[in-house]
Amino acid sequence: MMDWTDSHCRRFHRRLSRHALLYTEMVTSAALVRGGARHLLTFDPAEQPVALQLGGSEPAELAQAARMGADEGYREINLNVGCPSDRVQSGCFGAILMRDPALVGDCVSAMAAACDAEITVKCRIGVDDQDPAQVLPAFLDVMRAAGVRRVIVHARKAWLKGLSPRENRDIPPLDYPLVLAMKRQFPDLAICLNGGIATLDQAQDLLAQGLDGVMIGRAAYHQPAAILAAADRRIFGVAGPEADPVAVARDMRPQIGEHLARGGRLIGVTRHMLGLFAGQPGARAWRRTLSEAGPGGTLDDYDRALAALDRRLAA
Repeated sequence: MMDWTDSHCRRFHRRLSRHALLYTEMVTSAALVRGGARHLLTFDPAEQPVALQLGGSEPAELAQAARMGADEGYREINLNVGCPSDRVQSGCFGAILMRDPALVGDCVSAMAAACDAEITVKCRIGVDDQDPAQVLPAFLDVMRAAGVRRVIVHARKAWLKGLSPRENRDIPPLDYPLVLAMKRQFPDLAICLNGGIATLDQAQDLLAQGLDGVMIGRAAYHQPAAILAAADRRIFGVAGPEADPVAVARDMRPQIGEHLARGGRLIGVTRHMLGLFAGQPGARAWRRTLSEAGPGGTLDDYDRALAALDRRLAA
């Protein structure tokens, strides 16, 4: 998620789940290949498994960007064909590419030929006045022919005119039955569903209906402990204790200290952690203390947040 799932966020989330596949923010192929932004590929090995999400529509440029990502160690390179923002549309990538599946096929074929990483696609069920029941299976057929073996489908249309990116995440109705039907129609494709999944109960129900995976975005970001801490056991079947949010908060202190020592801001890390105790005792004190630290926050401010949490838990 752009502006959300940076390396700080992913390192934090990895402390909660060892097995969930994490995704980078979308990075444009142009920024990597022509903009000298290779630093955007930097990640900590502790984040693995992690996928690089690319945006673009030039096959040769995407191939070069995919090779760069694979060289950095990303296990999966994902092409975004779902983002509806005006900025993305003006660059002719994201959801607007649902109108040109042949071009998407050329892009992913070039990416696959350029590197050994798995190439996946994230798409919508259609855009604007397209009929998803016709468009989505035709799109998946092209992806399969291009060698793609896994597709993440956001189970909503994207309206490229008239709705903001935020509205496009909520207003177009979800069509889970269509995505489930695609799994039956394309049994050889791994199909994962994205959109509107707010709990692990929902995720487990969808997986039980035959889907190969689910992608959880905003719920995992805003309630990371509720989603991620139990995911290893409930989704991946891994035995063992769940991550303790209090222990995770304490374990993040060295990472925060290193970030501050490099000249970073406290909020650059803690903004991702505000929901760590969502729905739990101490959540309000945790959020308030971190938020009050502001842009100039220090490690002492983080220690005050930990102390406020301890006091609330002891009350």
